[in-house]
Amino acid sequence: MSRFDEVDDPRRRWLVQALTAGFFGAGISDRVLAQQIFGSAPSKLPQGRSIYRMSGRVTVDGKPADLATLVRPGSIVETGPDSEVIFAVGDNAFIMRANSRMVIEQSKTDSSILSGLNLLAGRMLSVFGKKKEPIQMKTRMASIGIRGTGVYLEAEPDQTYFCTCYGVADVASNEDPQSRDTVVAKHHDRPLYIVAGAPAGKNIRPAPFINHTDQELMLVETLVGRTPPFVFPKDDYQGPRRNY
Repeated sequence: MSRFDEVDDPRRRWLVQALTAGFFGAGISDRVLAQQIFGSAPSKLPQGRSIYRMSGRVTVDGKPADLATLVRPGSIVETGPDSEVIFAVGDNAFIMRANSRMVIEQSKTDSSILSGLNLLAGRMLSVFGKKKEPIQMKTRMASIGIRGTGVYLEAEPDQTYFCTCYGVADVASNEDPQSRDTVVAKHHDRPLYIVAGAPAGKNIRPAPFINHTDQELMLVETLVGRTPPFVFPKDDYQGPRRNY
């Protein structure tokens, strides 16, 4: 079993739900609660700011990060134990969990444009604006081409977990050219494991929905001025809306 299959910190989940109430609720008390927890109710990040919130040890390009740190194409972002960072690069936004390391790759023709992501370790949820060219995501086990998509990714040495939360993704095994798949999803329709050591053509297999929520997608889309392409009512949402 994946070591990432454990239930995420319930306090962090509660904070995300409280935050969601802050920007969906019309009442002042909801917004005050969100401001007390996070410092401000979530909204589109102002120009010149990358990091919305962070906790624990976070570094960008090997240096300790704070809320004024800029994250750009070409940056390397890393989180330590019990740490997390929520940030945006252009019209793309991310939540990186603890013990994660990611290289944000830049276009060869324009260094200001994000062209890909290499998740070397850990877990990440991300949303992307519409692109002329697909964003290329990589882990040790998988190569994934996406465009205008919300996705969740976990990178382990011998396995990658990948959920197309919405949008289209072309998924390929790095170790088996015969294992390829295209996922078209509206709402977490077909999560996948990309594994090693299976017979040819069998290294991509179905997976359950784990370790990310609609509230988190709402949050990161808000940071770049968008909303997800699904709607759910304000209620006591406690987990994924699809059963696997």
